[in-house]
Amino acid sequence: MKLLQFGAIALGSVGMLVLGAFSHSDRATSYASSSNTKAAKIVVAKNELVEKAGTSKDSKSKKGGQVVEAGAYHLELVPEKEANGTHLDLYLQRGDNHEAIPNAKVTAQVQSPDGTQKNLNFKYDPSGKHYTTLLPGKATGQYQMKVTADIKGEKVNGRFSFKQ
Repeated sequence: MKLLQFGAIALGSVGMLVLGAFSHSDRATSYASSSNTKAAKIVVAKNELVEKAGTSKDSKSKKGGQVVEAGAYHLELVPEKEANGTHLDLYLQRGDNHEAIPNAKVTAQVQSPDGTQKNLNFKYDPSGKHYTTLLPGKATGQYQMKVTADIKGEKVNGRFSFKQ
């Protein structure tokens, strides 16, 4: 009887280990959402699909940044380190042809590597057809950022992560 119990426990343990090994992956975990809970997908700088919903042809990085697809919207963040902080370019586009959206109110909540929070307002640059802002500070490490765009009353959210 004890041998049967031991065998059942051993078999169950081995099964759990096998399931655990196959459930983990090397993919980054990120997500995006919009206020109306549309399906979202995320692509990191090298066009690696992290979460998939729809076709990947719409989610390719055009500017070399991290991409979030939220419903009909394409958000791409390009961070560049500067002497006085990090310059952030955000491309907010709509549709399959990635038409720029010039009249949105775009804000971001950024968490620095040391845990401090900052709120930023993006301004539209008509010559580059994108939104831009400066994240002051020189802390090195992983930054977490939530972008909210208000497009004629419709809220679109995207979450990004970058290292500086």
